[in-house]
Amino acid sequence: MSIREISAGELATILERGGAIIDVREPDEYREGHVPGAQLIPLGTVPESLDAFRKSVPVYVVCQSGGRSLRACEFLHNAGITNVVNVAGGTMGFAALGNELTSGDQP
Repeated sequence: MSIREISAGELATILERGGAIIDVREPDEYREGHVPGAQLIPLGTVPESLDAFRKSVPVYVVCQSGGRSLRACEFLHNAGITNVVNVAGGTMGFAALGNELTSGDQP
């Protein structure tokens, strides 16, 4: 099994094109700051939220630094959902490059 992966830096380009982004962190982490446009689906709820990942376009999965998003991608891949892409470096990496985060409950 090979999970596709992009860097946090590449995520900025994807945002410009309107890619689908799902954040698998916990709600309190998401509220503190998330990638603009990212939809929140906490890691523990991924098994009940499979339809959110079934899209005709790549779905970029992000967490704090890349570990939880990789676990989510592995789970989804094993469930037959292969359009998912892990964001290595996660939200911290994205912000460290000077990209702004959005705070609050809304994407």
